[in-house]
Amino acid sequence: MASELKNLSVFSTDHLPDISHRQFAIVVAEWNAEVTEALFSGAYQTLINYGAKAENIVRGNVPGSFELSLGAQWFAQRTEIDAVIALGCVIQGETKHNDYINHAVAQGLTNVGLQTGKPVIFGVLTPNNQQQALDRAGGVHGNKGDEAAMTAIKMLGLQQQVYSL
Repeated sequence: MASELKNLSVFSTDHLPDISHRQFAIVVAEWNAEVTEALFSGAYQTLINYGAKAENIVRGNVPGSFELSLGAQWFAQRTEIDAVIALGCVIQGETKHNDYINHAVAQGLTNVGLQTGKPVIFGVLTPNNQQQALDRAGGVHGNKGDEAAMTAIKMLGLQQQVYSL
């Protein structure tokens, strides 16, 4: 796995945009709450650490990762929201449900971003077991929530660059 080679909480912070006036939505799956709450904490704190104002961050909960796409779409359709971060965790388990859910969520979130022209960030862990999830939700491999928030910030910077040409 890529995160075994890289800490998810370590990233370049060169040339980050000013996000003090930007509004973010964080959509969090309630399923696997121990993991998703840690992801939320990481994403929220990263946004704050890099200049977002607490009043410009809104949270929405959905029952599970499958519902992240629709939750993200509802937020992305709001004109005041600049970027959406979707956080979830689908552990492989004994059946292939994870293959179907992960593919559907990835495709759904991609579609929302393409339809709205806004950054919609895939912050969904897809581990083989609970320990791997915890390792990537603030454990030995960092926090995917941190990475997802930084991705949103960087995509807003790219958007600003593209539209100012």
